[in-house]
Amino acid sequence: CTFLALGTHFGKVFLLDIQGNVTQKFEIVQVFGLYTREGFHENFDCPVKVVALHPQFTRSNYKQFVTGGNKLLLYERNWLNRWKTSVLHEGEGTITNIQWRANLIAWANNVGVKIYDISTKQRITNVLRDNVSLRPDMYPCSLCWKDNTTLIVGWGTSIKICVVKERNPTEMRDLPSRYVEIMSAFETEFFISGLAPLADQLVTLFFVKENSDQMDEEFRARPRLDIIQPLPESCEEISSDALTVRYFQDNECRDYRLEHAEGESLFYIISPKDIVVAKERDQDDHIDWLLEKKKYEEALMAAEISFKNIKRHDVQKIGMAYINHLVEKGDYDSAARKCQKVLGKNMELWENEVYRFKTIGQLKAISQYLPRGDLRLRPAIYEMILHEFLKTDYEGFATLIREWPGELYNNMAIVQAVNDHLKRDPTNSTLLTTLAELYTYDQRYDRALEIYLRLRHKDVYQLIHKHNLFSSIEDKIVLLMDFDKEVKIMVEELADRPELLHVYLHKLFKRDHHKGQKYHERQIGLYAEYDRPNLLPFLRDSTHCPLEKALEICQQRNFVEETVFLLSRMGNCRRALQMIMEELEDVDKAIEFAKEQDDAELWEDLISYSIDKPPFITGLLNNIGTHVDPILLIHRIKEGMEIPNLRDSLVKILQDYNLQILLREGCKKILVADSLSLLQKMHRTQMRGVRVDEENICESCHATILPSDMAKPFSVVVFHCRHMFHKECLPSSGTFCNICSAKRRGPGSGILEMKK
Repeated sequence: CTFLALGTHFGKVFLLDIQGNVTQKFEIVQVFGLYTREGFHENFDCPVKVVALHPQFTRSNYKQFVTGGNKLLLYERNWLNRWKTSVLHEGEGTITNIQWRANLIAWANNVGVKIYDISTKQRITNVLRDNVSLRPDMYPCSLCWKDNTTLIVGWGTSIKICVVKERNPTEMRDLPSRYVEIMSAFETEFFISGLAPLADQLVTLFFVKENSDQMDEEFRARPRLDIIQPLPESCEEISSDALTVRYFQDNECRDYRLEHAEGESLFYIISPKDIVVAKERDQDDHIDWLLEKKKYEEALMAAEISFKNIKRHDVQKIGMAYINHLVEKGDYDSAARKCQKVLGKNMELWENEVYRFKTIGQLKAISQYLPRGDLRLRPAIYEMILHEFLKTDYEGFATLIREWPGELYNNMAIVQAVNDHLKRDPTNSTLLTTLAELYTYDQRYDRALEIYLRLRHKDVYQLIHKHNLFSSIEDKIVLLMDFDKEVKIMVEELADRPELLHVYLHKLFKRDHHKGQKYHERQIGLYAEYDRPNLLPFLRDSTHCPLEKALEICQQRNFVEETVFLLSRMGNCRRALQMIMEELEDVDKAIEFAKEQDDAELWEDLISYSIDKPPFITGLLNNIGTHVDPILLIHRIKEGMEIPNLRDSLVKILQDYNLQILLREGCKKILVADSLSLLQKMHRTQMRGVRVDEENICESCHATILPSDMAKPFSVVVFHCRHMFHKECLPSSGTFCNICSAKRRGPGSGILEMKK
């Protein structure tokens, strides 16, 4: 049983439980058994204020105790159950404190502290008082045992930690078998009223004196309960609390005591008017203090760490208090973020918080933290937030649509809402992109693709590949070309669909022959595979196409027309003509090819190939009249060869010849008429007057052409070439301009002529 025995100045003793409730009261002061009828009575020379019981004192068994006064008396029971009294010490003043632990008794008097070993009946040591200027009755000694061999002594402002050790037998001689070593000694800032051990630390009760700035006399401050960490020559303060006890202003150092319950972290601060119980804070106390200081974050963390040990607090309630505090501060984003951690899987609390944030106009703050995994709120909650964003923030609305799974809400209801807004703002790219995403989730890919293409959105390729929409874009490939993307990226995007790649590159080539030039070699195969009719136009128009590669592909596929073109392009015209005649057997094409090349050798080859083929001869007779002399062909025709439509061909040759004669005569007449007209025009131009003024100079002497005195006679010669001379500066035969004549004859001739 744990109790506190409290004696008063009036001689009464109260027994209190650890909550401070009075359990027993005694009017007569004597030593007796609390739970037996047996008692003990003895007269003392002075009032006994200090008693120490044997550590093995129990309810029904007490055999030894010591009392203090002017003497230290030991009371022991003998075998006859009588009390035997022994004086352990006397003669050094009043004994003010006694502490008994195992076989060691420590006591303090006016001189110092002694330790007595009851097992060997030897006094071990004497620890002297340091500050003898302090009155021992006003600043009494404080003693406490930390363990069976460690004694802590506090006196005035000095603390010493003494350890009782066994002496080496070789050193004993007449000395006690034990000795004391002071392991730590240091000074404190205030006066010591009590000491108690707390693990490796000390609980100290300090009496505080401070000087007032307003008064010269000293006044007493509240006592302090500190926890300190002893060091060999100093100490470190761990915590400090100032205690408010009644009438503390009137108390002295001797009026306070500190007692502790061994084995429990309970400490009693005793003053004349109050008893204060101090105990270690538990986690609930710590959380109380944090909440009182509005340190909600730390309180929540402490509750989460110790949720199994807290009794008075609930993690979720602390979290809700924290959220309320953040909302009151206006820190809505932090409050919403905490909802994820605090509300957890409680869907009812979640919905309550959503409606609270709606009431204060902060749905946006909580939107990004709503549950969206396996646990979800009702679809109406998500739709309410989406509608709120749609009213005020298109970008935020688009972000939610991208981040929220489509299962959270009624997709068609949101699509309808977006379409309603697009009626007012039909070109809004944010809304259109979001609508495409909604269509994609609803598997309405054609609608989504149409929007992406219209917006030139980069996600169109991902949509096409993911959902295999290549058949849907064949008629929209031109829209793809309007994308502001590099051709390289477009080619990579369509690499797996060569037929679409061909359409894209073909359209690109039609638009710009040079933009996709690095892919022209690739296009040869694409044209050959998917679009042969456009292969020859491509080969004609491309200046970046590798001819050897193109020729190889065309020959492999037996594309004669394309091969003929490539051979002629590469300079092998004779082989090209041979292919036309032998493989195409098309005289018209052969003649057309020969006309394009305008090469006499090709005409010779064509005639040589055709000379034994009557249909070819007919074609030649009908077409070569303007390029080759028909007589060359006619002379080489074998006698007796039947040539279809020979008469008509010959008539046509004669008609063509007559037509050429007529054309030449007509051209000659036009040329003569034009020459005469131009000659007359030149004559009229040269006969026009020429302006001569003071700015003109003589091309010979370089003086002004007009004299300074116009009254005097002068002569000026002006040629049709507009060069001017003084008449006297010209040579005697001055019928031609010397300058222009010199240009025709050579350098220096004009000057020589003038010198003559």
